[in-house]
Amino acid sequence: MISGSGGGPVGSGTEFTAEGVVVVLCEACEAAGLDANGAELLRLGSNAVYRLASLPIIVRIARDPGVLPEMERAVGVARWLQTVDFPATRVPAGTVQPVVVRGLVVTFWECVQEREEYATVGELADLLRRLHWLEEPESLSLPYFDPMAKLSASMDGLNAVSEEDRSFLEERADKLAKEYDRLDFVLPFGMIHGDASIGNILRHRDGHAVLIDLDGFALAPREWDLIQTALFYDRYGWHSEAEYAEFVHRYGFDLMNWPGYETLADLRELMMVAWLGHQVGVSERSAAEFARRVRSLRTGKGREEWNPF
Repeated sequence: MISGSGGGPVGSGTEFTAEGVVVVLCEACEAAGLDANGAELLRLGSNAVYRLASLPIIVRIARDPGVLPEMERAVGVARWLQTVDFPATRVPAGTVQPVVVRGLVVTFWECVQEREEYATVGELADLLRRLHWLEEPESLSLPYFDPMAKLSASMDGLNAVSEEDRSFLEERADKLAKEYDRLDFVLPFGMIHGDASIGNILRHRDGHAVLIDLDGFALAPREWDLIQTALFYDRYGWHSEAEYAEFVHRYGFDLMNWPGYETLADLRELMMVAWLGHQVGVSERSAAEFARRVRSLRTGKGREEWNPF
């Protein structure tokens, strides 16, 4: 097993470290009838993600014990997407989940392939276009996406951030809330992935692209599923001009030509910065990146120096 990452007590006192979550992994696998021996820790952040050695299965252990409803919904979404043959991450058949072990929420997913390989932004556009044509079944009971509520909850937990930075971010959020209320969305309202970016589309072992991380599925203006790709290209240079042009061509709509683009980009950007703020107390790299991003928000300069997380 891999060890060494830091963390604090969560759930019922379980330390969210490699040493702490491996106990949760073993108990969850035993309950599911799976073998945890030799499991590889792939990452330890908002989730501890393991790949089993015995079967092509990924085990995801959430740091936040409050995500149980989201993960129940994610499992339901995965099962429904399989019935409509939509290319997305699958859950193992016959496995009852999510399970709660020592206060932490554990889910099991089929491994897309043995090595992590991202698909292309063009393929992301194809999958989003196809997803946005689907009509969600009422049985999923998808929530309405409320970005301001999500941002407010994220702001509440910025305990390791300076009071000055937190006040600045809260003032920016208040300003954007007023601007957001005035937006006139032009794409149809309906089902969204909720975190649609290049980081959530992987290459399956058989070659096709699949969407992963299904816990953000919600009902919202479809513009939300396009904003990250536009933002990553326009402000940070994480996508090339050719890649973004391919994304627009294959989806069929250029969000950057919509009058509300800058407001939506500012809001999504602030959500990214607030998310990173939660890592400040446990990672020097995250703290440095958070400081860089807040400085950019204050000055309006230096966004091309942001690093992907």
